[in-house]
Amino acid sequence: MGVQNLHPKLKSDTAFNASLTPSLKSAHRFSVIPKPDLRWTAEVDAATSHLYPKVSKVIPEFEWPIFAPYIKAINELKIERNAVILAHNYQTPEIFHCVADYVGDSLQLAKLAVQSPADVIVQGGVHFMAETSKILNPSKIVLTPDTKAGCSLAESITASDIRNLRKKYPGVPIVAYVNTSAEVKAEVDICCTSSNAVRVVESLGVKRVILLPDRHLADNVAAATDVEIIPWNGACEVHERFTADEINAYRLDNPGLTVIAHPECPKEVVKVSDFSGSTAAMIDYVKKQKPKSVLLVTECSMADNVAAETEGTEFVRPCNLCPHMKRITLPKILDSLLYVRDEIFIDPIIAEKAKRSVQRMIDLG
Repeated sequence: MGVQNLHPKLKSDTAFNASLTPSLKSAHRFSVIPKPDLRWTAEVDAATSHLYPKVSKVIPEFEWPIFAPYIKAINELKIERNAVILAHNYQTPEIFHCVADYVGDSLQLAKLAVQSPADVIVQGGVHFMAETSKILNPSKIVLTPDTKAGCSLAESITASDIRNLRKKYPGVPIVAYVNTSAEVKAEVDICCTSSNAVRVVESLGVKRVILLPDRHLADNVAAATDVEIIPWNGACEVHERFTADEINAYRLDNPGLTVIAHPECPKEVVKVSDFSGSTAAMIDYVKKQKPKSVLLVTECSMADNVAAETEGTEFVRPCNLCPHMKRITLPKILDSLLYVRDEIFIDPIIAEKAKRSVQRMIDLG
């Protein structure tokens, strides 16, 4: 989607502007826009009817009049605010397919945002993702629709923990999964994603590496490399609930089922799966291999998003929802754009150090 620099900014008194809190400063820079009419009307129908076919397989027709007024209002406000919406693969279909400008995993989204001419980024995802977007887009306003959208992985480790690990394992490089806070990213040597973790670990050219915070990702990386992996005891509350017995039961009930697991799952789950990869790799596998029936062992909204644009594949859904991702909703995205509130701010020194760790990973290719 192309965006234009259309929003009129308010002129403000310097002293008054300096007295505002960070979020209020951002709001004060933009014109006040009345809250739109959110009733289902013929005008709303006309403005959104081309979008419903994208989600008709996963959103019942009777629900569409609830979503459509918000979708119309959000898509109009994006132009007014010169904004883009980044939607993670775990966002619900009405967000992912109907208001998002960029979709993908957290790092993909942050990198794509760098290329956008938008002034404002609304992060359809959890807090660490918004921080990563701000790290790579320091001059842009990054908004989170819900400040309570956290992550069990990111919250399992702190910057102080990293400093203690340095003392315990002197000279051992530390790799941080992107599912971490800016403060943690600032303390480590390099970042990784679930798709490039093995490559990042091996690029360091050492015999021992600390990989944190996900113990399951660490276990799965250890099985794929000769480098000794020292893990941290964190886990994704969605992925760690899956078990090998559960996967085997699905196979018995669904002959010919293809099982695709995320590397944040326990190693026993990965072992009984047909393929394991990042969310982007999982989606790519389905689109290229076109299995007759598939089980995506990850957050269940991703299956809805892939099913919405996939023909000929039946999706078996073990519905493990991320409560944090589900805090992001159309009404909250609308309010984020209307009031330009809950902006992400990172201490410049921390942001610079965190960007170094992320950039080292990006430079690996």
